[in-house]
Amino acid sequence: MRSIFSAKVADYTASRPDYSQALFDTLRTRCALGSGAVVADVGAGTGLLTRDLLKQGYRVTAVEPNPAMRAASDLLLGELEGYFSADGCAEALPLESASVDLITAAQAFHWFEIERARKECLRVLAPSGKVALIWNDRVLEDPLHLALNEIFSEFGGAKRAALLAHEDRAETPKFFGSTDPEEFSWPHQHFLDKAGLLSLVFSRSYIPERDTPDGHAVAHRVRQVFGRLQQNGIVAIRYQTVVILGRPG
Repeated sequence: MRSIFSAKVADYTASRPDYSQALFDTLRTRCALGSGAVVADVGAGTGLLTRDLLKQGYRVTAVEPNPAMRAASDLLLGELEGYFSADGCAEALPLESASVDLITAAQAFHWFEIERARKECLRVLAPSGKVALIWNDRVLEDPLHLALNEIFSEFGGAKRAALLAHEDRAETPKFFGSTDPEEFSWPHQHFLDKAGLLSLVFSRSYIPERDTPDGHAVAHRVRQVFGRLQQNGIVAIRYQTVVILGRPG
């Protein structure tokens, strides 16, 4: 995980979606978070979720093992009040025991070593603290996602197949143990121009680098998809924001 995204940080920052406002409203009410609540955003990447957590008035530590992604987050958010960042992961959180009101992990749960991460989260959580596992799921029946999946399947190869298998959420009950977490979901949209759609595709770890023969072929296909589906120079990327929220048992 420390290096897989390093060459793709700029594309990741330019194209990955934010999260539904309903997510933050739900976290506030279900976790009783007030202004100044302490949040650890684990696997924070370039700080997309961290940024929106800061907007809620929380003190947020972006925990990220990839130096390039952490540097991008620092550049984006470093001057904002309440922002901190640290090298770390779910299995080794650089935080004091019983110090955190909420742990978030957006698009990052598949990296967890479940038992070690569960114990470490319980160590740093305050007595009433919870963990929110968060995803923006692509709406796969949408015409844009159908077209992108054809490109991903053709050019992603074995690396994509391995990642898809790795992203299975079957381990979430093991993480929460004896407790019964809540699950919520909401529709969400993200809007991109042609350059943004290209960045979205090239941000995928399994897609060839831009400056390769396969990369040029990918770019050509993406431009065709954009030309077919754009309206006024923009495409809407449809997602379903999902959160599984609870305290590991």
